[in-house]
Amino acid sequence: MLIADAGLQLHAINRFLTFKSSVDPDGRTASFYARMRLIYFAVAGALSVVVLALTQFAPPAAVLGFQGVAGFDTALLVMTIGVLVILPSNLVSALYRARGEYGRAVWLQNGAILVAQLAQLVAILMLGTLVAVAVAFLSTQVAMAFFLVAIDAPHLFPFLRRKQAPVFRRQFWRWSVGQFRLAFPFAVANVTELALLNAPVLLVSAFLVDRIAVAQWGLTRVVVGLLRGLCVQVSLPLAAELGHDYAIGDRDRLRQLFARGSLLVTILSSLIVSGLLPFWPDFFALWTHGSVPYDAALTATLLLGSVATAPSLLALSFANYSNRRDLLVRTKGLQLVAFLVLSITLIPVLGVLGAAIAIVLSDLLIQMGVLGSILMRQTLQNAFRHLLFSGIVATVIIVLGYGLGAVIRSSLPLAGFPRLVGESVLWLVAVCLVAGVVWTRRIRATLMASVPD
Repeated sequence: MLIADAGLQLHAINRFLTFKSSVDPDGRTASFYARMRLIYFAVAGALSVVVLALTQFAPPAAVLGFQGVAGFDTALLVMTIGVLVILPSNLVSALYRARGEYGRAVWLQNGAILVAQLAQLVAILMLGTLVAVAVAFLSTQVAMAFFLVAIDAPHLFPFLRRKQAPVFRRQFWRWSVGQFRLAFPFAVANVTELALLNAPVLLVSAFLVDRIAVAQWGLTRVVVGLLRGLCVQVSLPLAAELGHDYAIGDRDRLRQLFARGSLLVTILSSLIVSGLLPFWPDFFALWTHGSVPYDAALTATLLLGSVATAPSLLALSFANYSNRRDLLVRTKGLQLVAFLVLSITLIPVLGVLGAAIAIVLSDLLIQMGVLGSILMRQTLQNAFRHLLFSGIVATVIIVLGYGLGAVIRSSLPLAGFPRLVGESVLWLVAVCLVAGVVWTRRIRATLMASVPD
Protein backbone atom coordinates (compact mmCIF):
# COMPACT_ATOMS: atom_id res chain seq x y z
CA MET A 1 0.00 0.00 0.00
CA LEU A 2 2.78 2.43 0.93
CA ILE A 3 4.73 1.77 -2.27
CA ALA A 4 1.64 1.72 -4.50
CA ASP A 5 0.52 5.08 -3.08
CA ALA A 6 3.80 6.60 -4.36
CA GLY A 7 3.59 9.56 -1.97
CA LEU A 8 0.29 10.75 -3.44
CA GLN A 9 -1.51 10.79 -0.08
CA LEU A 10 0.99 13.11 1.60
CA HIS A 11 1.05 15.32 -1.49
CA ALA A 12 -2.77 15.48 -1.40
CA ILE A 13 -2.76 16.37 2.31
CA ASN A 14 -0.40 19.27 1.67
CA ARG A 15 -2.50 20.53 -1.24
CA PHE A 16 -5.72 20.31 0.79
CA LEU A 17 -4.06 22.25 3.61
CA THR A 18 -2.82 24.89 1.17
CA PHE A 19 -6.32 25.40 -0.22
CA LYS A 20 -7.63 26.35 3.24
CA SER A 21 -6.01 29.78 2.94
CA SER A 22 -7.20 30.39 -0.65
CA VAL A 23 -10.11 32.53 -1.83
CA ASP A 24 -12.32 29.53 -2.72
CA PRO A 25 -11.09 26.66 -0.51
CA ASP A 26 -14.09 24.38 -1.12
CA GLY A 27 -14.07 24.86 -4.87
CA ARG A 28 -10.35 24.26 -5.27
CA THR A 29 -10.53 21.26 -2.94
CA ALA A 30 -13.41 19.74 -4.93
CA SER A 31 -11.58 20.22 -8.23
CA PHE A 32 -8.32 18.75 -6.94
CA TYR A 33 -10.15 15.88 -5.23
CA ALA A 34 -11.99 14.93 -8.44
CA ARG A 35 -8.80 14.84 -10.48
CA MET A 36 -6.80 12.99 -7.85
CA ARG A 37 -9.57 10.43 -7.54
CA LEU A 38 -9.16 9.66 -11.24
CA ILE A 39 -5.42 9.23 -10.72
CA TYR A 40 -6.01 6.82 -7.84
CA PHE A 41 -8.50 4.81 -9.89
CA ALA A 42 -6.03 4.67 -12.79
CA VAL A 43 -3.14 3.60 -10.54
CA ALA A 44 -5.22 0.91 -8.84
CA GLY A 45 -6.48 -0.40 -12.17
CA ALA A 46 -3.09 -0.38 -13.88
CA LEU A 47 -1.34 -2.11 -11.00
CA SER A 48 -4.11 -4.71 -10.81
CA VAL A 49 -3.58 -5.55 -14.48
CA VAL A 50 0.17 -5.82 -13.89
CA VAL A 51 -0.37 -8.15 -10.92
CA LEU A 52 -2.73 -10.36 -12.93
CA ALA A 53 -0.21 -10.58 -15.77
CA LEU A 54 2.67 -11.41 -13.42
CA THR A 55 0.74 -14.19 -11.71
CA GLN A 56 0.04 -15.76 -15.10
CA PHE A 57 3.69 -15.74 -16.19
CA ALA A 58 5.19 -16.46 -12.75
CA PRO A 59 2.79 -18.25 -10.36
CA PRO A 60 3.55 -17.03 -6.80
CA ALA A 61 3.38 -20.55 -5.33
CA ALA A 62 6.15 -21.75 -7.64
CA VAL A 63 8.31 -18.66 -7.14
CA LEU A 64 7.98 -18.61 -3.34
CA GLY A 65 8.05 -22.37 -2.83
CA PHE A 66 4.45 -22.93 -1.69
CA GLN A 67 3.41 -25.45 -4.33
CA GLY A 68 2.01 -27.74 -1.65
CA VAL A 69 -0.36 -25.11 -0.22
CA ALA A 70 -3.80 -25.40 -1.81
CA GLY A 71 -5.15 -22.14 -3.20
CA PHE A 72 -2.01 -20.13 -2.44
CA ASP A 73 -1.96 -18.36 -5.82
CA THR A 74 -5.62 -17.40 -5.59
CA ALA A 75 -5.32 -16.22 -1.99
CA LEU A 76 -2.28 -14.07 -2.72
CA LEU A 77 -4.00 -12.63 -5.78
CA VAL A 78 -7.10 -11.79 -3.73
CA MET A 79 -4.98 -10.09 -1.07
CA THR A 80 -2.93 -8.08 -3.57
CA ILE A 81 -5.84 -6.97 -5.75
CA GLY A 82 -7.88 -6.20 -2.62
CA VAL A 83 -5.18 -3.90 -1.28
CA LEU A 84 -5.04 -2.09 -4.63
CA VAL A 85 -8.83 -1.70 -4.68
CA ILE A 86 -8.63 -0.06 -1.23
CA LEU A 87 -5.99 2.41 -2.49
CA PRO A 88 -8.42 5.25 -3.46
CA SER A 89 -9.57 5.47 0.16
CA ASN A 90 -6.15 7.04 0.88
CA LEU A 91 -7.41 10.17 -0.86
CA VAL A 92 -10.46 10.31 1.41
CA SER A 93 -8.24 9.82 4.44
CA ALA A 94 -6.03 12.68 3.24
CA LEU A 95 -9.06 14.97 2.93
CA TYR A 96 -10.31 14.00 6.39
CA ARG A 97 -6.91 14.71 7.93
CA ALA A 98 -6.71 18.13 6.30
CA ARG A 99 -10.29 19.05 7.22
CA GLY A 100 -10.17 18.12 10.89
CA GLU A 101 -11.88 14.73 10.57
CA TYR A 102 -8.82 12.61 11.29
CA GLY A 103 -10.54 10.69 14.08
CA ARG A 104 -13.45 9.73 11.86
CA ALA A 105 -11.22 8.08 9.27
CA VAL A 106 -9.19 6.27 11.94
CA TRP A 107 -12.24 4.91 13.75
CA LEU A 108 -13.93 3.74 10.56
CA GLN A 109 -10.84 2.08 9.11
CA ASN A 110 -9.80 0.47 12.39
CA GLY A 111 -13.36 -0.74 12.91
CA ALA A 112 -13.24 -2.35 9.48
CA ILE A 113 -9.94 -4.05 10.36
CA LEU A 114 -11.43 -5.37 13.61
CA VAL A 115 -14.44 -6.80 11.77
CA ALA A 116 -12.06 -8.27 9.18
CA GLN A 117 -10.09 -10.03 11.91
CA LEU A 118 -13.29 -11.52 13.33
CA ALA A 119 -14.36 -12.53 9.82
CA GLN A 120 -11.05 -14.37 9.43
CA LEU A 121 -11.77 -16.42 12.54
CA VAL A 122 -15.22 -17.30 11.22
CA ALA A 123 -13.73 -18.31 7.86
CA ILE A 124 -11.15 -20.52 9.57
CA LEU A 125 -13.77 -22.26 11.70
CA MET A 126 -16.36 -22.71 8.95
CA LEU A 127 -14.31 -23.26 5.78
CA GLY A 128 -10.69 -23.59 6.82
CA THR A 129 -9.21 -22.62 3.46
CA LEU A 130 -6.61 -19.98 2.70
CA VAL A 131 -8.78 -18.40 0.00
CA ALA A 132 -11.74 -18.08 2.38
CA VAL A 133 -9.55 -16.37 4.97
CA ALA A 134 -8.19 -13.92 2.38
CA VAL A 135 -11.67 -13.10 1.08
CA ALA A 136 -13.00 -12.63 4.61
CA PHE A 137 -10.15 -10.28 5.51
CA LEU A 138 -10.40 -8.13 2.38
CA SER A 139 -14.16 -8.01 1.82
CA THR A 140 -14.85 -5.87 4.90
CA GLN A 141 -12.06 -3.44 4.11
CA VAL A 142 -13.11 -3.15 0.46
CA ALA A 143 -16.67 -2.43 1.61
CA MET A 144 -15.40 0.26 3.98
CA ALA A 145 -13.26 1.81 1.24
CA PHE A 146 -16.31 1.94 -1.05
CA PHE A 147 -18.35 3.53 1.75
CA LEU A 148 -15.71 6.20 2.35
CA VAL A 149 -15.20 7.09 -1.31
CA ALA A 150 -18.77 6.84 -2.61
CA ILE A 151 -20.94 7.72 0.39
CA ASP A 152 -19.25 9.16 3.46
CA ALA A 153 -16.94 11.76 1.86
CA PRO A 154 -19.65 13.32 -0.38
CA HIS A 155 -22.06 13.32 2.57
CA LEU A 156 -19.56 14.93 4.94
CA PHE A 157 -18.34 17.45 2.36
CA PRO A 158 -21.24 18.29 -0.01
CA PHE A 159 -19.02 20.51 -2.14
CA LEU A 160 -17.42 17.33 -3.53
CA ARG A 161 -20.65 16.75 -5.47
CA ARG A 162 -20.14 19.91 -7.51
CA LYS A 163 -19.95 19.34 -11.23
CA GLN A 164 -16.42 19.99 -12.41
CA ALA A 165 -15.44 21.67 -15.65
CA PRO A 166 -14.36 19.21 -18.34
CA VAL A 167 -10.62 18.73 -18.78
CA PHE A 168 -8.94 17.76 -22.03
CA ARG A 169 -7.18 14.42 -21.93
CA ARG A 170 -3.78 15.83 -22.84
CA GLN A 171 -4.05 18.49 -20.13
CA PHE A 172 -5.12 15.90 -17.57
CA TRP A 173 -2.21 13.59 -18.35
CA ARG A 174 0.23 16.49 -18.16
CA TRP A 175 -1.29 17.54 -14.85
CA SER A 176 -1.14 13.95 -13.56
CA VAL A 177 2.55 13.65 -14.39
CA GLY A 178 3.08 16.85 -12.42
CA GLN A 179 1.34 15.37 -9.38
CA PHE A 180 3.54 12.27 -9.47
CA ARG A 181 6.59 14.50 -9.75
CA LEU A 182 5.53 16.51 -6.70
CA ALA A 183 4.66 13.35 -4.77
CA PHE A 184 7.93 11.59 -5.62
CA PRO A 185 9.97 13.09 -2.73
CA PHE A 186 7.37 11.87 -0.24
CA ALA A 187 7.53 8.41 -1.83
CA VAL A 188 11.32 8.34 -1.54
CA ALA A 189 11.18 9.44 2.11
CA ASN A 190 8.54 6.80 2.93
CA VAL A 191 10.46 4.01 1.19
CA THR A 192 13.63 5.08 2.99
CA GLU A 193 11.80 4.97 6.33
CA LEU A 194 10.54 1.50 5.45
CA ALA A 195 14.09 0.42 4.60
CA LEU A 196 15.36 1.75 7.93
CA LEU A 197 12.77 -0.37 9.73
CA ASN A 198 13.61 -3.60 7.90
CA ALA A 199 17.30 -3.29 7.02
CA PRO A 200 18.54 -3.91 10.61
CA VAL A 201 17.01 -7.40 10.67
CA LEU A 202 18.58 -8.28 7.31
CA LEU A 203 22.00 -6.91 8.27
CA VAL A 204 22.07 -8.72 11.62
CA SER A 205 21.09 -11.98 9.91
CA ALA A 206 23.75 -11.45 7.24
CA PHE A 207 26.67 -10.56 9.55
CA LEU A 208 25.99 -12.85 12.51
CA VAL A 209 25.97 -16.64 12.55
CA ASP A 210 24.84 -16.88 16.19
CA ARG A 211 21.13 -17.73 15.90
CA ILE A 212 20.57 -16.94 19.59
CA ALA A 213 21.85 -13.41 19.07
CA VAL A 214 19.65 -13.01 16.00
CA ALA A 215 16.64 -14.20 18.03
CA GLN A 216 17.50 -11.73 20.81
CA TRP A 217 17.65 -8.96 18.25
CA GLY A 218 14.38 -9.85 16.55
CA LEU A 219 12.40 -10.20 19.78
CA THR A 220 13.73 -6.98 21.30
CA ARG A 221 13.11 -5.07 18.09
CA VAL A 222 9.45 -6.11 18.24
CA VAL A 223 8.76 -4.15 21.41
CA VAL A 224 10.85 -1.19 20.24
CA GLY A 225 8.93 -1.17 16.96
CA LEU A 226 5.63 -1.18 18.84
CA LEU A 227 6.81 1.73 20.99
CA ARG A 228 7.88 3.72 17.94
CA GLY A 229 4.64 2.90 16.13
CA LEU A 230 2.56 4.10 19.08
CA CYS A 231 4.48 7.38 19.27
CA VAL A 232 4.08 7.88 15.51
CA GLN A 233 0.33 7.29 15.76
CA VAL A 234 0.11 9.90 18.53
CA SER A 235 2.09 12.37 16.41
CA LEU A 236 -0.10 12.04 13.30
CA PRO A 237 -3.21 13.94 14.51
CA LEU A 238 -0.91 16.55 16.05
CA ALA A 239 0.91 16.88 12.72
CA ALA A 240 -2.42 17.41 10.94
CA GLU A 241 -3.20 20.32 13.28
CA LEU A 242 0.31 21.67 12.86
CA GLY A 243 -0.05 21.48 9.10
CA HIS A 244 -3.29 23.45 9.32
CA ASP A 245 -1.68 26.18 11.45
CA TYR A 246 1.33 26.27 9.13
CA ALA A 247 -0.88 26.60 6.05
CA ILE A 248 -2.93 29.51 7.43
CA GLY A 249 0.09 31.23 8.97
CA ASP A 250 -0.97 31.04 12.64
CA ARG A 251 2.54 31.18 14.06
CA ASP A 252 1.60 31.53 17.73
CA ARG A 253 -0.69 28.51 17.80
CA LEU A 254 1.79 26.54 15.69
CA ARG A 255 4.58 27.25 18.15
CA GLN A 256 2.54 26.32 21.22
CA LEU A 257 1.10 23.16 19.69
CA PHE A 258 4.48 21.99 18.42
CA ALA A 259 6.13 22.50 21.81
CA ARG A 260 3.36 20.76 23.75
CA GLY A 261 2.97 18.00 21.17
CA SER A 262 6.69 17.27 21.14
CA LEU A 263 6.68 17.08 24.94
CA LEU A 264 3.61 14.81 24.88
CA VAL A 265 5.33 12.32 22.57
CA THR A 266 8.44 12.42 24.76
CA ILE A 267 6.42 11.86 27.95
CA LEU A 268 4.56 8.95 26.38
CA SER A 269 7.79 7.31 25.24
CA SER A 270 9.49 7.90 28.60
CA LEU A 271 6.56 6.54 30.58
CA ILE A 272 6.37 3.32 28.55
CA VAL A 273 10.13 2.81 28.70
CA SER A 274 10.17 3.41 32.47
CA GLY A 275 7.75 0.50 32.82
CA LEU A 276 9.41 -1.77 30.26
CA LEU A 277 12.93 -1.55 31.67
CA PRO A 278 12.21 -3.18 35.07
CA PHE A 279 9.63 -5.73 33.90
CA TRP A 280 10.89 -6.66 30.43
CA PRO A 281 13.24 -9.41 31.73
CA ASP A 282 10.29 -11.26 33.31
CA PHE A 283 8.16 -10.89 30.20
CA PHE A 284 11.07 -11.91 27.96
CA ALA A 285 11.65 -15.08 29.99
CA LEU A 286 7.97 -16.03 29.78
CA TRP A 287 7.79 -15.17 26.07
CA THR A 288 10.80 -17.31 25.13
CA HIS A 289 10.25 -20.00 27.82
CA GLY A 290 13.82 -19.32 28.95
CA SER A 291 15.30 -20.54 25.65
CA VAL A 292 16.73 -17.12 24.67
CA PRO A 293 18.89 -15.25 27.22
CA TYR A 294 17.99 -11.67 28.07
CA ASP A 295 20.40 -9.00 26.82
CA ALA A 296 20.13 -6.01 29.18
CA ALA A 297 22.57 -3.80 27.24
CA LEU A 298 20.72 -4.35 23.96
CA THR A 299 17.34 -3.60 25.53
CA ALA A 300 18.54 -0.49 27.36
CA THR A 301 20.25 0.89 24.24
CA LEU A 302 17.19 0.51 22.04
CA LEU A 303 14.63 1.70 24.60
CA LEU A 304 16.60 4.68 25.92
CA GLY A 305 17.54 5.57 22.35
CA SER A 306 13.85 5.62 21.48
CA VAL A 307 13.24 8.14 24.25
CA ALA A 308 16.16 10.32 23.15
CA THR A 309 14.84 10.52 19.60
CA ALA A 310 11.12 10.77 20.48
CA PRO A 311 10.85 14.55 19.80
CA SER A 312 12.05 13.96 16.24
CA LEU A 313 8.98 11.79 15.49
CA LEU A 314 6.65 14.78 15.67
CA ALA A 315 9.15 16.80 13.64
CA LEU A 316 9.15 14.06 10.97
CA SER A 317 5.35 13.96 10.84
CA PHE A 318 5.19 17.77 10.73
CA ALA A 319 7.66 17.82 7.84
CA ASN A 320 5.33 15.50 5.92
CA TYR A 321 2.37 17.81 6.59
CA SER A 322 4.15 21.09 5.83
CA ASN A 323 5.34 20.31 2.30
CA ARG A 324 9.06 20.06 3.13
CA ARG A 325 9.86 17.64 0.31
CA ASP A 326 13.52 18.48 -0.20
CA LEU A 327 14.32 18.38 3.50
CA LEU A 328 12.67 14.96 3.86
CA VAL A 329 14.49 13.42 0.91
CA ARG A 330 17.90 14.72 1.95
CA THR A 331 17.67 13.85 5.62
CA LYS A 332 16.13 10.39 5.21
CA GLY A 333 18.61 9.51 2.47
CA LEU A 334 21.48 10.74 4.64
CA GLN A 335 20.10 8.77 7.59
CA LEU A 336 19.99 5.56 5.55
CA VAL A 337 23.60 6.05 4.42
CA ALA A 338 24.71 6.80 7.98
CA PHE A 339 22.93 3.72 9.30
CA LEU A 340 24.48 1.45 6.67
CA VAL A 341 28.00 2.77 7.33
CA LEU A 342 27.59 2.45 11.10
CA SER A 343 26.09 -1.03 10.79
CA ILE A 344 28.84 -2.35 8.53
CA THR A 345 31.40 -0.93 10.96
CA LEU A 346 29.85 -1.92 14.30
CA ILE A 347 27.95 -5.18 13.77
CA PRO A 348 31.01 -7.36 13.00
CA VAL A 349 32.70 -6.01 16.15
CA LEU A 350 29.87 -5.64 18.68
CA GLY A 351 27.20 -7.96 17.27
CA VAL A 352 23.57 -7.05 17.92
CA LEU A 353 24.65 -4.25 20.26
CA GLY A 354 26.44 -2.68 17.31
CA ALA A 355 23.22 -2.78 15.29
CA ALA A 356 21.37 -1.11 18.16
CA ILE A 357 24.02 1.60 18.42
CA ALA A 358 23.86 2.14 14.64
CA ILE A 359 20.09 2.65 14.78
CA VAL A 360 20.22 5.02 17.75
CA LEU A 361 23.17 7.04 16.42
CA SER A 362 21.66 7.44 12.94
CA ASP A 363 18.41 8.62 14.53
CA LEU A 364 20.19 11.01 16.88
CA LEU A 365 22.62 12.42 14.33
CA ILE A 366 20.31 12.80 11.34
CA GLN A 367 16.62 12.57 12.22
CA MET A 368 17.07 14.40 15.52
CA GLY A 369 20.23 16.40 14.85
CA VAL A 370 19.36 17.59 11.33
CA LEU A 371 15.64 17.21 10.57
CA GLY A 372 14.42 17.77 14.13
CA SER A 373 16.75 20.66 14.91
CA ILE A 374 15.94 22.47 11.65
CA LEU A 375 12.19 22.26 12.21
CA MET A 376 12.49 23.20 15.88
CA ARG A 377 14.63 26.25 15.09
CA GLN A 378 12.15 27.32 12.42
CA THR A 379 9.10 26.77 14.65
CA LEU A 380 10.15 27.50 18.24
CA GLN A 381 11.64 30.67 19.65
CA ASN A 382 14.21 28.76 21.71
CA ALA A 383 14.68 25.19 20.50
CA PHE A 384 17.56 24.49 22.90
CA ARG A 385 15.49 25.40 25.98
CA HIS A 386 12.68 23.17 24.75
CA LEU A 387 15.01 20.20 24.19
CA LEU A 388 16.64 20.73 27.58
CA PHE A 389 13.24 20.86 29.29
CA SER A 390 12.08 17.73 27.45
CA GLY A 391 15.29 15.93 28.42
CA ILE A 392 14.85 16.80 32.10
CA VAL A 393 11.20 15.66 32.07
CA ALA A 394 12.12 12.39 30.32
CA THR A 395 14.95 11.72 32.78
CA VAL A 396 12.72 12.33 35.81
CA ILE A 397 9.99 10.05 34.44
CA ILE A 398 12.40 7.22 33.61
CA VAL A 399 14.22 7.40 36.94
CA LEU A 400 11.01 7.48 38.98
CA GLY A 401 9.24 4.85 36.87
CA TYR A 402 12.21 2.51 36.84
CA GLY A 403 12.79 3.01 40.56
CA LEU A 404 9.15 2.22 41.30
CA GLY A 405 9.35 -0.88 39.12
CA ALA A 406 12.56 -2.05 40.78
CA VAL A 407 10.99 -1.71 44.25
CA ILE A 408 7.88 -3.62 43.17
CA ARG A 409 9.95 -6.31 41.45
CA SER A 410 12.15 -6.89 44.47
CA SER A 411 9.30 -7.05 46.97
CA LEU A 412 6.71 -9.21 45.17
CA PRO A 413 6.93 -12.86 46.35
CA LEU A 414 5.50 -14.50 43.23
CA ALA A 415 6.89 -16.29 40.18
CA GLY A 416 6.03 -16.80 36.52
CA PHE A 417 2.98 -15.27 34.92
CA PRO A 418 1.24 -14.27 38.21
CA ARG A 419 4.37 -12.33 39.14
CA LEU A 420 4.38 -10.41 35.85
CA VAL A 421 0.68 -9.58 36.15
CA GLY A 422 1.07 -8.50 39.76
CA GLU A 423 4.07 -6.30 38.97
CA SER A 424 2.32 -4.65 36.06
CA VAL A 425 -0.92 -4.00 37.96
CA LEU A 426 0.85 -2.49 40.97
CA TRP A 427 3.00 -0.28 38.75
CA LEU A 428 0.01 0.90 36.72
CA VAL A 429 -2.01 1.67 39.84
CA ALA A 430 0.83 3.75 41.28
CA VAL A 431 1.34 5.60 37.99
CA CYS A 432 -2.39 6.30 37.67
CA LEU A 433 -2.49 7.74 41.19
CA VAL A 434 0.40 10.08 40.39
CA ALA A 435 -1.17 11.00 37.04
CA GLY A 436 -4.46 11.77 38.78
CA VAL A 437 -2.71 14.27 41.02
CA VAL A 438 -0.76 15.84 38.15
CA TRP A 439 -3.86 16.06 35.97
CA THR A 440 -5.78 18.36 38.32
CA ARG A 441 -6.73 21.61 36.64
CA ARG A 442 -4.37 23.89 38.56
CA ILE A 443 -1.29 21.69 38.25
CA ARG A 444 -2.05 20.90 34.61
CA ALA A 445 -2.36 24.60 33.76
CA THR A 446 0.91 25.35 35.54
CA LEU A 447 2.72 22.57 33.70
CA MET A 448 1.31 23.61 30.32
CA ALA A 449 2.38 27.20 30.90
CA SER A 450 5.90 26.09 31.84
CA VAL A 451 6.56 24.32 28.53
CA PRO A 452 9.14 26.47 26.69
CA ASP A 453 8.14 27.30 23.12
